[in-house]
Amino acid sequence: MNLRPFRSSDMEPLLELTIATFGPFYEDSFRSIVGDTIMSNQSGTWREDYREMWLGLHDPQNDKHVVVAEDGDTFLGFAAWQTNPDKRSGEIDIIGVAVDQRRHHVGRALCTHAFEAMKQAGIEVVSIGTGGDGFHDAARAFYDSLGMTPMPLVRYYMAL
Repeated sequence: MNLRPFRSSDMEPLLELTIATFGPFYEDSFRSIVGDTIMSNQSGTWREDYREMWLGLHDPQNDKHVVVAEDGDTFLGFAAWQTNPDKRSGEIDIIGVAVDQRRHHVGRALCTHAFEAMKQAGIEVVSIGTGGDGFHDAARAFYDSLGMTPMPLVRYYMAL
């Protein structure tokens, strides 16, 4: 496995990986929890939203970074983070690992790389957000295994 910075030519394959990674959340988990009305209102354009997200995700001059994990020509995963040097804090915005690469330490390598890069930049605290639904069980267990401390938050929805 090779870790390297994002290149503009990575955008389409990483967008596809993002959609494959999070599609089951939107179409199965979130929709089944909140229903079609809220799904349509809140996340009906989730695929396009990810395309828009990727346009500005890697911008090192503005403290935004993406690292890519690959094996030859195969994308294994990615992690994106941003830092706030004034507050000495950082946040992993999104991490995605190909389904067939999960539980092979790709996510750990990506997070370790991001943490080290942030530490080298003077960052003292890092955070990451995730869902409390069943789809995100593995993510929560993974973040626990990294030694992160969870802070439960709750968001309520209601269709009018």
